[in-house]
Amino acid sequence: MSFPVYIAIGSWQLHPHVVFESLSYFIGFRVYLWTRTKGGIPPLIGLQIIAGAMVGAAAGSKLLFWLEDPLLTVSHAAAGDWTALLAGKTIVGGLLGGLIGVELAKKLAGWKSSTGDDFVLPLIVGMCIGRVGCFLTGLEDGTHGTPTSWPIGVDFGDGVPRHPTQLYEIAFLVGLGTALHVIRGRMRRGDASLPPGAAFQLFMAAYLLYRFAIDFIKPTPHFYLGLNNIQLACAAGLTYYAALLSRWIDPKKRGIRHAR
Repeated sequence: MSFPVYIAIGSWQLHPHVVFESLSYFIGFRVYLWTRTKGGIPPLIGLQIIAGAMVGAAAGSKLLFWLEDPLLTVSHAAAGDWTALLAGKTIVGGLLGGLIGVELAKKLAGWKSSTGDDFVLPLIVGMCIGRVGCFLTGLEDGTHGTPTSWPIGVDFGDGVPRHPTQLYEIAFLVGLGTALHVIRGRMRRGDASLPPGAAFQLFMAAYLLYRFAIDFIKPTPHFYLGLNNIQLACAAGLTYYAALLSRWIDPKKRGIRHAR
């Protein structure tokens, strides 16, 4: 197999990253419309929340990408090289930025109830589809892993077997999605130990923990005391979600909350 693996549609040869990223947004949104809790959020507020998520995700994915190599980012900015500055993005930055965008949109709309659980399955589906495009792109987008002697190593075209971290992530997300599907089923059956937002909190905590670990075998620069930009963001996000999860996972705190 030669990389990138272009997608042939008639006489067109489409880049896999463009094809699968577009599919991830389209199918992910369709999954959201299909699986969201009906009657839970007024349509107008729902649109405001989605808009907040999109704006926050776009901003967060860019800001975190620029922190991958700050000196290179500054040099591109000084040279006015906007193509390089706008080319990259990160999923972790998109998730954390989207979270901030959603919370701001909810505050502006005056909506206080949890909305995250409806986004879990669409996010997982969209991310899996997007990672297929990353894998088929090969070395161009930098989502592959470091060289490895493991038998599952993939040669992306330069003769060096590397960890196919894109496929690792798909496998992780499928397993996580299966577990969260069971959890959402319990929530819909009225399990009092699982508050609204539990599925989304568990999704974010699990994914951030996974990315913190897997990025040790990513080729991105580890400028920050042996960590890279993604791992720093994951550590900040995990600190936030550890505080949230402790409120309902800890039996003592759960008992206090229920007594109110």
